[in-house]
Amino acid sequence: MNGWVNYVLSLCVCLLVVGMPRAATIKVGKQHAVHTITKALELAADGDTIQVDGGVYREGNIGIRKRLMLVGVGNPVIDGEQKYEPVSVHAPYVVIKGFTICRSGHSSMKDMAGVKIYDTHHVMITDNVLDDNFFGIYLQNARNCTIRNNRLVAYGKAEQLIGNGIHGWKCDRLDIAGNTITGHRDGIYLEFVTHTDVQGNQSHRNVRYGLHFMFSHDNGYYRNTFTGNGAGVAVMYTKHVRMEHNVFNENWGDAAYGLLLKEITDSHIADNTFAKNTTGILMEGSNRIRIQRNRFENNGWALKIQASCMDNTVTRNNFIHNTFDVATNGSLVLNTFERNYWDKYEGYDLDNDKEGDVPYRPVSLYSMVVEKYPMAMLLFRSFMVTLLDRTERVLPSLTPENLKDDYPLMQPVAL
Repeated sequence: MNGWVNYVLSLCVCLLVVGMPRAATIKVGKQHAVHTITKALELAADGDTIQVDGGVYREGNIGIRKRLMLVGVGNPVIDGEQKYEPVSVHAPYVVIKGFTICRSGHSSMKDMAGVKIYDTHHVMITDNVLDDNFFGIYLQNARNCTIRNNRLVAYGKAEQLIGNGIHGWKCDRLDIAGNTITGHRDGIYLEFVTHTDVQGNQSHRNVRYGLHFMFSHDNGYYRNTFTGNGAGVAVMYTKHVRMEHNVFNENWGDAAYGLLLKEITDSHIADNTFAKNTTGILMEGSNRIRIQRNRFENNGWALKIQASCMDNTVTRNNFIHNTFDVATNGSLVLNTFERNYWDKYEGYDLDNDKEGDVPYRPVSLYSMVVEKYPMAMLLFRSFMVTLLDRTERVLPSLTPENLKDDYPLMQPVAL
C-alpha cells in the first residue's frame, strides 16, 4: 500500500511540475527542429516535457540535470554503444518513459547502468525496455523513487561478468513493481535500503539470485515470482521483513534454495508457494520469524532450520510431496512447530477435532544422515532406509525428540 501511495504522489508531483504555466513540450526526431536528446536537454527548462520520436539515438552519456519528463513515442532506442552509461539522472522529479535503453558500457571499476540515478529523489522509470546493459537500473543514495513496468534483459554467463537488474544502494522508500528481469547477476539487489515495497515482479533465470538484499530493514515483498534462478531469494542481516504471496519455484542446484534466511530477525513469511526447489527455505542464525500459511510442494528439502535458529514459529503450513519435510544439524530445538499439514503423517484423529492425536516428527533419521554424508542419497528409497526411519519414529534416539508438531492437521490448510 505504501508503494502505491508513493507512486501516486510521485506521479502527481511530476504532473504538477509539468503543468506549470511556463512548461513546454520539445519534440525530438528527424522531422523536428531538434534532432538529439542532448540538444533538447540544453533547451529545456524545469517542468518541460521532451518527446522523442522513434529511431536510434547514439549520444554517449545523456545526463539529466533538470526536472522534466523524457517520453518516448514509437519506442525510440538509446544506444550506449557498449562504451557509455546511456542515461544518468542527477535531478529530482524526473520521469523516463517509453524507451529501449541498451548496450551500456561494462566496467570492473565503475558500476555502469542503462539508467543510473545519482543522489536524488522522486524519479520515475516506467514502461521501458533495458536490454544488454551491465546493470539495468541503478539507484545510488536515492529516495522516493518509482521503478515500474520495465522489462530488463541481459545475457550474463558468469556472475562476475554482469551486474544486477535493479540495484539499490543506500536508498529509502522505493517502489519497485511490475518489472520483468532476466539474465542478470541478481534480478533485484538491495543494500542499505529501507521502507521499500517490491511487488508484482517476475525475476527469472538470473545467474545468482532472483532477489538479494542485505542490511535492508522494514521492507515488504509481495506477489513476486522467482523462477529458475541460480537460487531464489537471499535475505541477509536484516530485520522487520514481510514476504507474502510470493512464488519460489524451480531453483535447482547443489547450493540452491527458494529462500535463504541468514541472520534475520522479527520478520513475517506468509502465504507463499515453494515448489520444485532443492531446498524451499534454508534458515541460519534467524530468530523470531513467523512462518505461516505457506505451501511447500515437491521440494528436495522443504525446510532446513539450523540449530543456530531460535524462537521461530512454523504454523498452518502445507507440506506435500517433499523428499524431506524438515532437516536440522543439531539436537537442540528452540523453535515451535504447530498445526501444520504433513502428507507423510500416518496418525489418527479419534476425537474428530481435525488434529492428529499423536505428534508428528518431521525430521527423519535418513535426513540427518544425508545432512552429514551427502553421498548417502544413493540409498534413497532402499528398504534399509525405510526400516531405519520407521524404527526411529517408534523409538526416537538420534532425531531431535522435541522437534515435533503436537497437533498435526488431518487436512491441508485452505490457502
